[in-house]
Amino acid sequence: MKFNCKKNELVQAIQIVAKAVASKPQMPILSGIYLHAEEQMLELQATDYEIGIICKIPAEIETPGDIVLSGRYLQEVIRSLPGENVNIAYEREQKIVKINSNTANFTLLSLSANEFPVIHQLEGNISFPIRDNQLRDLVKKTVFSCSNDEARPVFTGCYMEVGESVVTMAATNTHRLSVKKEPLDNFEGAIHIIIPAKILNEFLKIMVSEIPEIVQVTCSYNQISFAFKNVYLTSRLIEGQFPDYHRVIPSDFKTRVTLDTAEFLSAVDRVSLISRAGEYNIICLEFSNGQVKISSNNPDIGNAEEKVESVIDGPDIRIAFNSKYVTDVLKNIDSKKFYFSLGDPLTPAAIRQENDDTFTYIVTPVRTAR
Repeated sequence: MKFNCKKNELVQAIQIVAKAVASKPQMPILSGIYLHAEEQMLELQATDYEIGIICKIPAEIETPGDIVLSGRYLQEVIRSLPGENVNIAYEREQKIVKINSNTANFTLLSLSANEFPVIHQLEGNISFPIRDNQLRDLVKKTVFSCSNDEARPVFTGCYMEVGESVVTMAATNTHRLSVKKEPLDNFEGAIHIIIPAKILNEFLKIMVSEIPEIVQVTCSYNQISFAFKNVYLTSRLIEGQFPDYHRVIPSDFKTRVTLDTAEFLSAVDRVSLISRAGEYNIICLEFSNGQVKISSNNPDIGNAEEKVESVIDGPDIRIAFNSKYVTDVLKNIDSKKFYFSLGDPLTPAAIRQENDDTFTYIVTPVRTAR
């Protein structure tokens, strides 16, 4: 195999697929990146068996072929090269790869390409296109609510439900719940799947182009794939029954508070500096007299208090939350103002964007001693 390509394009492609290189590989081959050169196109692949990523870039192919190189060293070497173009040649008998760019020359040992579990594009029975900004918003507004507890797998992913021209994504760790809906054109059928948070977080990191894209989503009984531009991601789905999240969304609230998103987020961030050292990271919110008083207390450190102007519709209320569960959602709200809907001090509260009924966030309060 022998080819040359643009350094910046190769660096970007390696950075994308490297997200699927196994950090603690079951087999040595999974620590590598697979390169396949053919028909003026270089294809890079990496997988840890849970997720797989393919990225393609144009290249001048002199001799087609495939190799596997250490993901770690390939990334570091290519990134450090001084020139704008990279030349890579594989010497099969010696099992080495020569890399040169401008005045720099490297030689890397290759791994056996025959041992690499090459990723083949998924041929699922359900497939639909969705705009990248829609999918990005679905993921951004839900994935942060997933659990990290591997003992309960269904909560470590986002539940996707598609039907009746609407796609809904929901995530919960049993203490909070995020639900986001988006319209979907020209889709017939129904989908009920749980997608691992890992692949969705990688999608957010990769899908950063400001140019509108169409993402093709394909599902089988146990896998899902996302294809867009020159990138292809695939992942196993999580098996199990996602709970009926509709049952935990309160039907009505006694008090609705309108707050400035940035102002309230900054205040909660500051006040929670004191509570973060505690086990539950608790902040107390007192809504009364057109303002909310945010306070936290830690007997070993001290206390903090700040007041923020608000519009309160309903009776006054004092309620406490894990501050992380409040700041996480506020960082993902796009509107200048948001609504905080509250019932009783020990019943779930809701946070919604201003003038947007497609997103709902439910958070369970914390019991505190007054």
